[in-house]
Amino acid sequence: MSGAGLAGNEELLAEQGAQQGSARQLLRRFRAHRLAFASTIVLLVLLVVCFGADWIAPFPQGKQDLLLGPTPPSLEHLLGTDELGRDFLSEILYAGRISLAIGLFVALLSTFVGTALGAVAGYVGGTPGELLMRITDLFLIVPAIALLAVIVQGLGPSPVTIVFALTALGWTYIARVVRAQVLSLREKDFIEAARGIGASNLRIIVSHLLPNLAGVLAVGMSLAVASAIIAESTLSFLGFGVQSPQTSWGSMLSQAAGYVGTPQVYLLYFPGLFILVTVLAVNFIGDGLRDALDPQGKHL
Repeated sequence: MSGAGLAGNEELLAEQGAQQGSARQLLRRFRAHRLAFASTIVLLVLLVVCFGADWIAPFPQGKQDLLLGPTPPSLEHLLGTDELGRDFLSEILYAGRISLAIGLFVALLSTFVGTALGAVAGYVGGTPGELLMRITDLFLIVPAIALLAVIVQGLGPSPVTIVFALTALGWTYIARVVRAQVLSLREKDFIEAARGIGASNLRIIVSHLLPNLAGVLAVGMSLAVASAIIAESTLSFLGFGVQSPQTSWGSMLSQAAGYVGTPQVYLLYFPGLFILVTVLAVNFIGDGLRDALDPQGKHL
């Protein structure tokens, strides 16, 4: 092997070792961020109780007691019952599966699309990169809620449609951030070393650029989860989201809106509280990741 090839391999091995050390330091700094660490536990509990609702919920989904009707919180029904006599805690847990699943899937898909387009635009540059960014800018100026409502109405208000619609508009922020990072990384020594040993553009992007963007992508994904949950709740509250017999936290808010000013107003508070706690937890996790990645305070 030539001297240049050996030097290139040494550069790549040093890069990989630095990445492993950085990962350990990142985890240590994140655990030191108490609010973010506590929020991670809260989010994990929400995921467990919602996706495990079949075993954890006190009553089956949709079980009605019309003679009972709406009742305030009690020992038997911790969050009370709705107008159909359904246990509200159980309904919230089952609805949480839809809201959280939409948030997670939208975040994953948006991150994948935004990362792919942003990495290509940043690494290739030139006319193709500028064209991709102008398309991104076009999506940014579209009135999001109005377009989402049109898409969902046209394709049908199912969770899959909502995920598709939110993903179609949710990748732009990540694409811009990834492009900016790739532009600053593509001239680094370890990228030049990879080119020197004959690595293809695809391999350089996947094996060398993307691992260095892991932290940025983690922050972007956490924010995408929160944004997707809020957007889905807004759509459902306006009547364009999840429809019966399926429910989400947003659709529960919509159904309970008529109880404002009545003794049953608690039916409006509880879904809103779950949305608030989830969004705050995800945002605090994002803050913790950001601070762990940039302990000097020079945030991206």
